[in-house]
Amino acid sequence: MKKPLASLSLDLDNQWSYMKTHGDAGWEAFPSYLDIVVPRVLELLARRNLKITFFVVGQDAALQQNRAALQSIADAGHEVGNHSFHHEPWLHLYSPEQIAEELAAAEEAIAAATGARPTGFRGPGFSFSPDVLAELARRGYDYDASTFPTFLGPVARLYYFFTSSLSREEMADRKQLFGKFSEGFRSLKPYVWREFSRPLIEIPVTTMPIFKLPIHVSYLLYLGQYSPALAAFYFRLALTLCRIMRVEPSILLHPLDFLGCDDVSELSFFPAMGLPAARKLAIAERAIDQLAASYEIVTMEQHAAAIRRRLGVREEREASSPRVPTAV
Repeated sequence: MKKPLASLSLDLDNQWSYMKTHGDAGWEAFPSYLDIVVPRVLELLARRNLKITFFVVGQDAALQQNRAALQSIADAGHEVGNHSFHHEPWLHLYSPEQIAEELAAAEEAIAAATGARPTGFRGPGFSFSPDVLAELARRGYDYDASTFPTFLGPVARLYYFFTSSLSREEMADRKQLFGKFSEGFRSLKPYVWREFSRPLIEIPVTTMPIFKLPIHVSYLLYLGQYSPALAAFYFRLALTLCRIMRVEPSILLHPLDFLGCDDVSELSFFPAMGLPAARKLAIAERAIDQLAASYEIVTMEQHAAAIRRRLGVREEREASSPRVPTAV
């Protein structure tokens, strides 16, 4: 029997972007670990013959020092998505004009670095707004992947603020980092935004059905630092619930899932960054293998295309289309 689909993506947040969001000095020099993490991830995926989506930050693509690492992603046949230019989780506060400039700048830099123009977007820190979605539709994007249906966003944000040295003004900018409590009521299943200039597929970052607990690999690593067996059980439970509830999971990876304290000591404030790279890689690889055992892993672009076919969504805007999302 054919396996159901699951998409796998990696938000290629760089060291400087974490430092910037955290309020740490020195981010303006754009310190990078891409030369370490990109080959490591590509080798892991190649051994499993997997193609995934890498959401690339435009600022990284604009820097010559990162060009070789980013080009290697496209050369290996992976999809390249847009993760904004400046990687500011307060993207939802931008004006429509600023949003247009942000997306255009990222597109141009990513296309120049990789030879591929993105057709998918994920906002930094799961930041999105109707203005962002409208601009994505206007620019011809096929899908957005910025929604994060969990009730724990405010808890994660409090932890982040507690470990940071942010000013009151900087905290105000980041007041919706990781989303509001109400995000937990959003659908886990992909749906279509129909109120814009063209239908736009929304593929949420999957959380555990019913409980809406995060299940992406960064959370598994947090559990895995205490018990790898517990992390494996937690993820197995989540995938079982996905099968029961007929949710095609879209699982999120981050660079820090593949980097340890022996690689980047400056990011020790992140959960599980006390682990060495070898232990983190073992947990991450086990999770990917668990996903592959039950699902056919595809890129976000392939997942969006399958959803579009399934729903019979036309490329052109339908004049009579409702102004509410249509769930899969």
